[in-house]
Amino acid sequence: MSETQTNTTTPGGRPLPQSTPPGYMGNTPLLKVYFSTRAQHPGIILLMRVGDFFEAYGDDAERIASDLNITLTGRDDGGLRIPMAGVPHHATERYVARLIAKGRRVALMDQVEDPKYAKGLVKRKVTRVVTPGTILEDNMLDAKSNNYLVAAVVGDPVAGVGIVDVSTGEFLTTEIEGDNRLQKLLDEISRLEPAEILIQEECDEELVEAIRASCSGTVTPFSPREGHSFRGPTSRDVLLTHFQTQSLRGFGCEEYTAGLDACALVLRYLQETQVNALPHIRTLSTYSAREFMVLDAPARRHLELTVSMSEGGRSRTLLGVLDETLTPMGGRLLRRWLEEPLLDVGRIQRRHEAVDELAHDVIRRGDLRDLLRGMGDMERLVSRAAAGLANARDLVALKNALLRLPEIADALTGLRAEKLQDLRRRLACPPEIAQRIAQAITDDPPAGLREGGMIRAGYSEELDRLLTASADAKIWIANLEATERERTNIASLKVGYNAVFGYYIEVTKSNLAKVPSNYIRKQTTANGERYITPELKEYEALVLGADEKAVELEYELFLGVRERVAEASPDVLAVARAVSELDVLAGFAEIALKNAYVRPEVNDEDAILIAGGRHPVIEHLGVGGPYIPNDCRLDAESRMYIITGPNMSGKSSYLRQVALIVLMAQIGSFVPADSATIGIVDRIFTRVGAHDELASGQSTFMVEMNETANILNNATPRSLVVLDEIGRGTSTYDGLSIAWAVAEFLTRVDCKTLFATHYHHLNELAKHFPTVRNYRVAVKEQGDHIVWLRKLVPGGTDRSYGIQVARMAGVPVEVVERAKEVLKGLERGSAGATRDLVGSADGVEARTQKVQLTLFEAEKHPILEELETLDVTALTPVEALMKLDEWKRRSSRSS
Repeated sequence: MSETQTNTTTPGGRPLPQSTPPGYMGNTPLLKVYFSTRAQHPGIILLMRVGDFFEAYGDDAERIASDLNITLTGRDDGGLRIPMAGVPHHATERYVARLIAKGRRVALMDQVEDPKYAKGLVKRKVTRVVTPGTILEDNMLDAKSNNYLVAAVVGDPVAGVGIVDVSTGEFLTTEIEGDNRLQKLLDEISRLEPAEILIQEECDEELVEAIRASCSGTVTPFSPREGHSFRGPTSRDVLLTHFQTQSLRGFGCEEYTAGLDACALVLRYLQETQVNALPHIRTLSTYSAREFMVLDAPARRHLELTVSMSEGGRSRTLLGVLDETLTPMGGRLLRRWLEEPLLDVGRIQRRHEAVDELAHDVIRRGDLRDLLRGMGDMERLVSRAAAGLANARDLVALKNALLRLPEIADALTGLRAEKLQDLRRRLACPPEIAQRIAQAITDDPPAGLREGGMIRAGYSEELDRLLTASADAKIWIANLEATERERTNIASLKVGYNAVFGYYIEVTKSNLAKVPSNYIRKQTTANGERYITPELKEYEALVLGADEKAVELEYELFLGVRERVAEASPDVLAVARAVSELDVLAGFAEIALKNAYVRPEVNDEDAILIAGGRHPVIEHLGVGGPYIPNDCRLDAESRMYIITGPNMSGKSSYLRQVALIVLMAQIGSFVPADSATIGIVDRIFTRVGAHDELASGQSTFMVEMNETANILNNATPRSLVVLDEIGRGTSTYDGLSIAWAVAEFLTRVDCKTLFATHYHHLNELAKHFPTVRNYRVAVKEQGDHIVWLRKLVPGGTDRSYGIQVARMAGVPVEVVERAKEVLKGLERGSAGATRDLVGSADGVEARTQKVQLTLFEAEKHPILEELETLDVTALTPVEALMKLDEWKRRSSRSS
């Protein structure tokens, strides 16, 4: 049986085994190679190149057949029938992408010698292991999102994080200290949204589960094959060896411990999975979470920064509104800025200054954006080159991007903003890279690397000679037909070619008598004979030999160019990052003019002063007509807003708009307002809406309390706290008590708080705390109807208009009317007045009933009943006042 032959199942064939026998290592040479290689890559699906397919055997075959919905067949292996499944080699990338999307890791075992020259079994080896965090292929990546591989190490007294995006060459690390470092680590992992998280194999299972719960990335336990410990000097040595330095001081992490462990874990993982992925990772950057505003998972979710809670996409998100970037690099940077608002006033002001100048210089901004539009993804293009995966079209795209850099730098000439001047300096890139590509690669090369046609004429004398020889021989052969027809007087003579016999001369049977003596008969056909001549075979050898040599030489020349590009990857990556910053800042300027945003004043004062603020997303979507602006003043005298008002009136929108305006100001964007002065906010906390996590056994109320506890334990005077209902998931009195206590606690923290609630009793807080202010969202009543004015005005309210909202939502009329009756009864405090809805032949009829009293029973007023059971000694003064106020209102309504 040849290497590529397989036996598929037939209706009468033997059944496939349910699974490969334990410890099975194959019987035939091909499967011995497969299973021995498979044993070296535990937990990874192995696909081996066999002929025109990449095939898997045994358990891996069953997995990919299920994941890809392809046919599971079999292969005989010395008396056993082993499960087999495969995919065409030209479509492997597409199938691997589907496996990666399911969280699989895939090893590709390719042929490393030409089958034509192989003696026996073709040599094979694993050339790459594709994992969710190490993808380089464009069709598997989101152009405007980073694809992070993150390593997490929990040490004492610090936790370390190592972060790499193989597709862009970015390599980062940080350390997190403190008693709550584990939670901060989980928050950081959640913020990064990594595709894959590396942990040490000996990691505690509880930590693994916590990491899985914090994000959707694939968790990969890993230990290097050599079993080296990632402690102390060993981790340092790994980094020193990789960067070829004598210390780590230049990277700012000389004193790191757990951070170095995490970085070493990343590098060793890449060494074992990505043969060529490391050359472009030339530097390591450190950062501190203290540089950025903290945004935990609830805050990012509630504020809908990058993902919409309603539809899961980005069209209804802040990212969707602000993304005017024109390059993939800029899109990725904008997303990162959104999740990393700055705390440094100077850095923020430099961004605002750049946006301001670009916004006012319309012509200059237009020129810049024209140059950025359609620019190739330099980060990923050069990273693919460094990893040995770039094709000729990738290099041409990189060349075209590099050739625009001088024009972009010229367009920045004369601008005064410090940030723009810095970016202009950073746009300088050695011109020889683009020149080398332009000299070597044709403008429109083929996608394949062994098809020829990649190298430009004049780049290689040897290649030109081979191509000229091939072309001349082809011309001679092309003219041969006319020459021989004239020489032999055979009008029907033809010159043809097939892959088996090469070039030939075909003569029909009726003209065989005219065949010259120098023709050598090669093949008989139904209509005639095919001949060759010594001279024809000589030119054929020239054509075929020259073409084959030319293709191989072109491939070698291309590899040389790609290697030169890879060597320049640090310079190209640095320039690419400057382009991405310019793209984001120009996009901010564009969106500012388009949406009438203003430049905020950001300072170190502890106040948020917004005049005419608007919600950027709702305004952009145009929901419900023109957006009604509102003010916000949170300063030393006003630290907490208690906001009441009916459902649908705009309370939630107001809370979010204030938070989003603060966030936009601290990323460097202009903001939707008439004016805004923002004192640096260190953290935005949110507690919004109903959300359960039943998979982890947490009800809606438990999730609410977890998020509330996080706020109370971590808020500082510099924090902005946004609360949209507290305590609604439990009984009225429990919920009110919790809401009151939470509000009291936050006044002691002295953080800036926006507290929307239906518990009107909380308006009493303003009487006891001088920094609490009551606000309500105004409505206009027109009989049973209400009009939302969506304007925040001073003062509280004691109505929620829930029944009117139910009517507007289409609740049946009889239900709405019944609710009105029940409400009247409750407001009167009369437990005896009820209404029952009964069916009749003509429809639904309302019938009033009086609760039946027993002979010796007198109906007591509910307030008296409560008074009898009330434990006065257990009440705090505040609770007593609340209770008295409630009874007073109920008594006045029922009188």
